[in-house]
Amino acid sequence: MTLTPDKARKLSMKERYSALTRDLDWDPSYVPEEELFPYTTFEGIKIHDWSKWEDPFRLTVDSYTKYQAEKDRRLYAVLDGFAQSQGHLGLTDASYLNAMKLFLQGVSPLEYQAHRNFAYLSRHLNGPGPRFASLCQSLDEIRHAQTEIHTLSNYNKYYSGFHSYLHMHDRVWYLSVPKSFFDDALSAGPFEFLIAIGFSFEYLLTNLLFVPFMSGASFNGDLPTMTFGFSAQSDESRHMTLGLEAIKFLLEQDPDNVPIVQHWIDKWFWRGYRVTALVAQMLDYMLPRKVMSWKEAFELYFEQQMLGGLFQDLAYYGIKPPRDVEKAIQEKEHLSHQAYWILYQFSHAAAFTTSIPSDETLDWLEQQYPDTFPTYRALWDKEKKNVANGGRHFVRGLPQLCQVCQIPMGFTEADSPFTICQRSVVFEGERYNFCSDGCQNIFEHEPVKFRQAWLPVHQIYQGNCGGADLGDVMQWYGMQPGDGGEYLGSPDHQNWLRWHDQADHSELGED
Repeated sequence: MTLTPDKARKLSMKERYSALTRDLDWDPSYVPEEELFPYTTFEGIKIHDWSKWEDPFRLTVDSYTKYQAEKDRRLYAVLDGFAQSQGHLGLTDASYLNAMKLFLQGVSPLEYQAHRNFAYLSRHLNGPGPRFASLCQSLDEIRHAQTEIHTLSNYNKYYSGFHSYLHMHDRVWYLSVPKSFFDDALSAGPFEFLIAIGFSFEYLLTNLLFVPFMSGASFNGDLPTMTFGFSAQSDESRHMTLGLEAIKFLLEQDPDNVPIVQHWIDKWFWRGYRVTALVAQMLDYMLPRKVMSWKEAFELYFEQQMLGGLFQDLAYYGIKPPRDVEKAIQEKEHLSHQAYWILYQFSHAAAFTTSIPSDETLDWLEQQYPDTFPTYRALWDKEKKNVANGGRHFVRGLPQLCQVCQIPMGFTEADSPFTICQRSVVFEGERYNFCSDGCQNIFEHEPVKFRQAWLPVHQIYQGNCGGADLGDVMQWYGMQPGDGGEYLGSPDHQNWLRWHDQADHSELGED
């Protein structure tokens, strides 16, 4: 059917969407379907009818672009006003920006990676519905990367650690944690990628990432970050729906898909959960003004909303909660404290700063974790004495890393907070180490893939990171003096105090 412009304007939204997707699809005649779509069979997933894909958001190109353009206009108006009014001086404290440095270095490059792979799905999925949904998400992801970079670039004018973030993302030890997560997903097949990113990350865990970050920004006076966060969050609701539709579509197509999907849920829940350790310590330690504890966020956004709702619905298809979910529930009392202690010990080799929590923060943490935090408070009290005596606890050696999640081996057994959790497997004569049963289980299922992991510590020992001493490695990382270390006395801290002092004198009419 040929649509004239006049007739096209008279179509309903549903009809226009159908004309854009289903009506433009065709059966290949010059090549077999397996040659046109070569990547949707090797994972073992069986799809019998691509037309069964449901489209909860029936977007068309004109409606999508109009909606996104309006959001961009609002965002950039906020960015311009914040920059012109020196809004960075309205933050609660410059130490807040350590969380934003982690976001720019670790999360924004992942948005671009997601853009690339959803563009790949928009070409290689057989059905027109999921192809167009993937195309819209690809556009969303590149927009998120751009708006995050533009928002945080304003802080690069005044504070260290925001420069060279793409250079750092490919090299720095703590950034290998989120990078390895996405590299794992990008090197999987299209259906595993949909479960890894579309379902396990976007649906199960995105609220644990975006809501605390953006609420923290609001609480600490960072209006631009809050604005781009809520601008992105409206897209995230669509991404979550795509992830949920993807898993239901796969489960409804063939019962043989169920055990494959279950394994992917088990794997990618744990992989994503380990990445959120960076969010956990941000909530409890890096934000000067607290929003909620990691424990509260985990209980609300995962235990109540996902375990209490989503997985009860998925039980209809034979899907169970992720295999290691009980371990994560046990660790909610410990995860943030152990993650921050790791970063604190190694921040001399980072592009952010750390410091001993204030007494006010320690009191707040004890209220949030009354059963477990006294142990960690004793640790910080000991560190206070070290600093008072002229010391500061930096680890000068190199830590052992988990072969799968690539976090330094600093987590403890869930029921024994003084025993480091360490697992190991010997594969083809080589020993591989893991921080948890979850990471060991993932390795044992795909040992040939994970034995190839690019581990920063191993690369340093092999001489592939610029040199043998810390100065050479830091130069190879692209870091500059003052980027990391102790916050008190850092360039960011000194500038913060000086600029505020100048602003106070200016308000009083003093030269």
